Amino acid sequence: MKSYHFFKKAIFVFGIVFCFASCDTEDILPALELSASDTNLSEASGTITLSAILNSAATQQLVIPLSISGTATQSSDYSVSASEITISAGTTLGSVTLTGLQDNTVEGAETLIVSVGNVQNVILLSETEITISVLDDDSDSDGDGVLDANDLCPNEAGEVDNNGCPWLGFMINEVLYDPAGDLAGDANADGTRDPNEDEFIEFYNSGPELDLSGYTVSDASSLRHTFPSGTILAPNGVLVLFGGGTPTGSFGGALVQIASEGLLNITNSGDVMTLADTSGNVVLTFDNSALSGNPDESYTRNPDLTGDFVQHAGIPEANGDLFSPGTKLDGTSF
Repeated sequence: MKSYHFFKKAIFVFGIVFCFASCDTEDILPALELSASDTNLSEASGTITLSAILNSAATQQLVIPLSISGTATQSSDYSVSASEITISAGTTLGSVTLTGLQDNTVEGAETLIVSVGNVQNVILLSETEITISVLDDDSDSDGDGVLDANDLCPNEAGEVDNNGCPWLGFMINEVLYDPAGDLAGDANADGTRDPNEDEFIEFYNSGPELDLSGYTVSDASSLRHTFPSGTILAPNGVLVLFGGGTPTGSFGGALVQIASEGLLNITNSGDVMTLADTSGNVVLTFDNSALSGNPDESYTRNPDLTGDFVQHAGIPEANGDLFSPGTKLDGTSF
């Protein structure tokens, strides 16, 4: 009986020693995923870098074969610098380059489907297949005069001067009519919170160029501002009109003015702000009667330019900020 227990214990100890000798981390295979620097390849000598990425350094040189299929044809629509990606020992990355090839044939957008072929000594993650569009600069799918390769809206007819996208027109994107009651309400950043001076209206012009000289802003009772001569808004230009004070800062590069009549006087309990042209024709209105009377923050479109007006601070991208005069709601420039 004693010899049996001795033998059993010896086997157990041998197993532990064997595991320590042979079950080290080098036996754990690295995980591999495939990535691309872009998913649109212009036939006008556009390039995309395809990368094979490991989650840990390779212990030996790895060769990752690539399988490329789709409607695009190699050597006439694109070329690839190598048919396989090599990852050197001690590194985690290898790459090849796809290059678009110019032709004069109207083909429309074609596709490349790149996937990892049969590979050894790695664990394949889910991201091992990528679809790439090869953009034909000889075609104009939406007929707007902008070739697909240069068209930011290739499936929607737009304007040549707006990279093939429609003009969104002139609009109000953000309004602050109830600044917070302490320094947090200092929207014009002049160091002082003022209930009238820190009110603002943010205008956005998607294009074309707009001359606002002589246009007016009024509330329900009085004229509040006349845009001075030379107020020109370029396409994608922003203008912030404050009630007063000394606006301080860049405001995202926006054109900044203060109300010519001394204040905007946007009544919290309900008011209609009206922008009119030099002939008195109504161009834009903002009616806050259906909104909160005391929000202590601005109302902004969400998403910017295209969405409905909602309170600013509650939008995740705003990071709790109460307003963003001259910039997108996340603080970046338009």
